[in-house]
Parts: sequence; structure tokens; C-alpha cells
Amino acid sequence: MSSSFPGSPGSPGSPGSPGSSGSPSDAAPLSLCAREPHVPADRLVAEMVPPPRFDAVRFGTYIPDPNQPSQTEAVRVLEGFAAGLGTAGDSGRRRLFGFGRPAKKTPSGPRGVYLDGGYGVGKTHLLASLWHATPAEPALKAFGTFVELTNLVGALGFQQTVQTLSGHRLLCIDEFELDDPGDTVLVSTLLGKLVEAGVALAATSNTLPGRLGEGRFAAADFLREIQGLSAHFRALRIDGEDYRHRGLPEAPPPYSEDVVAKTAHATEGASLDAFPDLLEHLAKVHPSRYGALTDGIRAVCLTGVRPVPDQSTALRLVVLADRLYDREVPVLASGLPFDQLFSEEMLKGGYRKKYFRAISRLTALARDAGRLAEDR
Repeated sequence: MSSSFPGSPGSPGSPGSPGSSGSPSDAAPLSLCAREPHVPADRLVAEMVPPPRFDAVRFGTYIPDPNQPSQTEAVRVLEGFAAGLGTAGDSGRRRLFGFGRPAKKTPSGPRGVYLDGGYGVGKTHLLASLWHATPAEPALKAFGTFVELTNLVGALGFQQTVQTLSGHRLLCIDEFELDDPGDTVLVSTLLGKLVEAGVALAATSNTLPGRLGEGRFAAADFLREIQGLSAHFRALRIDGEDYRHRGLPEAPPPYSEDVVAKTAHATEGASLDAFPDLLEHLAKVHPSRYGALTDGIRAVCLTGVRPVPDQSTALRLVVLADRLYDREVPVLASGLPFDQLFSEEMLKGGYRKKYFRAISRLTALARDAGRLAEDR
């Protein structure tokens, strides 16, 4: 389900290729703020696959750092995990940790693998490779971020989500972190039900399972839930250069509003919005629909980028940044550079890893957008 756009290649008055340098598009820019996508629940399930930038990744394309033996070990373990999920029929979905032993109705041991490590060590690459390597049709494998999983529950309801995912052979959860106590209980209960159904689990995060939630909330009532989650996974630490030693990525300098507007008009499928207006609009759209919000968008142009005003707004922006990054949509902007989006307080708080990730991803997309602004 994609959005339709005015204008098409070869339409009158559009010499050359739409969106090419020096060839203005017939159509006015699109607007994300004008979109109110409605996404059926079945689409949410069908789209639980690795994002497009990970379509071609495999274990063989992961190049371990020779100075980090844990990276090679992770590949070895995951290859064995995938192979153990290959038995046809229901019995293949009811193996314990992929090593061929029949699962008990209430398993006492780990039912999955948990990849822990900093940014840049290839956790998502490995998780997507596991999804591709698991010998099952796509309808029996699910891949999504932690936020997408909680959004799925919001769209389908808890029982329907359990019923839908219980028939899967594998559930992969990327960026698995607990943002609030409600999510802790929700995901813990969901995974427990899926484990009982024989679903294999795989997840990535930057925090070991036994420490999920530290720095975010410390209520004793939820510690039990966090510890219960850790029992479902065998943790694999993937060592590598820690993002905290790299500092913030240096964002390219922003463009003038005139250049951003001209680029938006000259690029087929580009959107043009004022950044403050977009932040307000995101509050009216459920995060599960941010992917649909960007359907058909080939470039996002923003004017007046400024620091986000509060944590709720910041977290919504993080989700949008993830969806744009997954789809490799370049972002051209005026105002402040993206490394100034979040306050120092935010970058030191419990959600700092999300904010660092958003800065890194928006910075990469801003660099990609540079070619669109040439000669404007």
C-alpha cells in the first residue's frame, strides 16, 4: 500500500529524468504533515521483515574484526542457531535453542539468543542474516524493532498478537530496550507466551538482558519481570569500538531555506515541511504508521530545524528517523545541524542510546542528501 503522487516520468513540461539535477519536477513538493495514513493490521504483520538496506546481508557478508574474536564466535553460534530451526513441520518450531532437543511445554532454559554490543559492531546485520538464513518461508519469520513489536500489540491486541506470532518459527527483535514499566510487563508476558508455543527468539540491544531498564526506572516490582526476560535468552557479547568513545557524529552544515525549498521543488517525490510543524504532526500519528507516512517519499526536505522541546517529542522523532533510515530516504534541512537536536540533559539520560542512534542516522541521511542540493 503506497501513497500516490501527482506527476509521472515523461509528463509534459518535465524534460529529462524527474528529480535529476537541473530538471525541475512538475508537481509541487509533497507534505508529510498533510498525510494521515491508515494501516490495516495485516500490513503491520506482513511488513515484519528486515528493512530494505538489509535485504542482501548474509553471514558471509559480515566481516569480523580479527582483533575481536567475539564477533567470529557470534557468527558461529548464529549459524548453528539457524540450522537448528530447519526441521520441517511443527517439530522444527519446537526445538530448544536450535540444538535439536524437543522443547518442554514450559521450557526452563533459554529459548533464544541475545546480541549485546555498542553501535557499529554489526548487530542488526547479524540479526537480519539470521532471519535470511532460517530455512522457513517469510510468513513463518518475523523481524521488527522493539517499538514495532509493541505497536503491533497496540494494533492487534495482546491475544491476537500471541495467536498471530505463535505460528512463527522465529521472532527477531532489533534494538530491544525497555522504555517504561508498562512495556516491561507487556513484552515479558508476550515472549513468555511465544516461548511456550515453541517460537525461537533472537534480539539485539546495547545492554545485557539482566540489566534492561537500568537508568530508566528502578521500581522493585519490575525487577522481577526484567530478570524473567533474561532467562529466555543466551547472551552473546559482541565486542568492538564503543560509540561513547567516538563522540557525536559531526553533522554536515545545514542549507539555507531557499536551497531546501528549491531542491524540494526540483526532486520528484520529495516532501517539504517546516520542522516544528512536522513535530506537531507526529504527535497526531501513531508511531506504528510512521513507515506508511513515508510511503513513496524519495527525499525529505525540512526547514527550521531546532532542538526538540521535550522527551515525548524526541522519542517520536527517533522512530521517524529509524523509518527513514530503514528506507534510505535522504534528509535535506535548514536550521540547526542534527547533532544539536537533543539537549545535553537528554544525551545523559536514560534514553541517550536512542538519541545517539537518531543523530547518527539523521547525519548519514543528511550526507546522502548533499547530492540533491548540488547546483541549487
